Amino acid sequence: MKPALIHSFLCGLGLSCALTVSAQKQKPNIIHIISDDVAWDDLSCFGSKDIRTPNLDRMAQEGMRFTSFYAPHSTSTPSRVALLTGRFAPRINEGKGLDVLFPHDTTGVDPEKEVSLASLLKKEGYHTAVIGKWHTGHQKRYLPLAHGFDYYFGIPYPNDMGAERRFGLTNIYRKLPPVPLFRNNEKIKECNKYDLAELPHWFLREAIDYIAERAQKGEPFYLHWSIIETHTPWLVPLGFEGKSQAGAYGDAVEYNDYCIGILLEALKRLKLDENTLVVYSSDNGQITKNSIDLEMAFGKYATLDTTRTHILREGKGQARYEGGCRVPCIMRWPGVISQGQENNFIVTGADLFTTFVHLAGAEIPQDRVMDGKDVLPIIKGNRKSVHEAFYGWTSNGTLMSVTKGKWKLAVPSKKTWSIAALDEAQLFDLEKDIHERNDISKEHPNIVKELTALAEEAKKAMKEGKKLPLH
Repeated sequence: MKPALIHSFLCGLGLSCALTVSAQKQKPNIIHIISDDVAWDDLSCFGSKDIRTPNLDRMAQEGMRFTSFYAPHSTSTPSRVALLTGRFAPRINEGKGLDVLFPHDTTGVDPEKEVSLASLLKKEGYHTAVIGKWHTGHQKRYLPLAHGFDYYFGIPYPNDMGAERRFGLTNIYRKLPPVPLFRNNEKIKECNKYDLAELPHWFLREAIDYIAERAQKGEPFYLHWSIIETHTPWLVPLGFEGKSQAGAYGDAVEYNDYCIGILLEALKRLKLDENTLVVYSSDNGQITKNSIDLEMAFGKYATLDTTRTHILREGKGQARYEGGCRVPCIMRWPGVISQGQENNFIVTGADLFTTFVHLAGAEIPQDRVMDGKDVLPIIKGNRKSVHEAFYGWTSNGTLMSVTKGKWKLAVPSKKTWSIAALDEAQLFDLEKDIHERNDISKEHPNIVKELTALAEEAKKAMKEGKKLPLH
């Protein structure tokens, strides 16, 4: 993004060049920018040829790019549950789990049963906020303020779950209300289709205002900035359409990148840059199928370009193959993370919980099994992995895959409404075949036996509420 554009936008927010808010010696600020449904290779610094992301590329050049980062789950709600609690979704709410939530659902992450990231950071003097999509329960008792957040400005579930889908063919969408916009616990607006296109801009302004206020007050903060423009429908503010070579979806990713450039520049102008860890990741992988409901509601803004191909196999909604959970992740912290680093250790979204808690000086709950590990040593240069294995779970505890080192086992499972059955285990060498095109299970029966035994051990541990092996 051009510096002049950044300057103009920030000055419009009152962040003039002369602003010299000094960062006091305090605990580091934390910003987690979480995109929605962005593929592992949809950023130019991860290999995209048709989507330009200069600001995320700069983040990677100035920080660390994680090439084996796994979203905890392959769908939004379960993945965000793990970010909020540091625990995989099957453990949540006393083992009842939590699947993708819709407007008609009345459940969510129970704040009386789970310990949230925000509640732990708040005890250490942090001001905490959610801006953007929440999606872990839209009833008042499940909204961010119930989980210890000090401020919330956003929508409680995805931007495609509004009244626009009433004319679709799927029953659950026929009586949807407009998507509500909340400030704290108050619904301040019901969004129409045109509002949905402007929401990303509103969220950007809100994020900048939030960090500016925190800078003025001199208090550490945690900002969970949950992007909506990269989730269908791919609506962006007026004037930002048609800039990408990858259609409406590419426009959304490029607008997301534009917003990140604004945020990074604001941190510099507010003198917060060197005391702020900024993390970018996606909640799960790319969508792979078109929805007639969405096409009827939003046309080209929700029509997948099936001619675009990806490096990783399949995508959102399944954890059997890499495209479901393996997503881009970048961390930037000037003076702490060395520039231009690349890390291929297994790191998960649940690890962000533990890392942020330790960074704030808080204590990890000891009365429950935690799945997240602290990756601070890794980002500070320690070349030692925190996980020997990653397990691909559905939200209800079905194990779909085991990854250990270069080996990936696709675990046999029954058919579900969205995932095909797999009768026999498949084995892939991710170093030679990241695309997972060649099943080599017959050539390596001992590896299949070893990983199958590990899978059975993990299933038993999850069922009994114990720690996962090698994780």
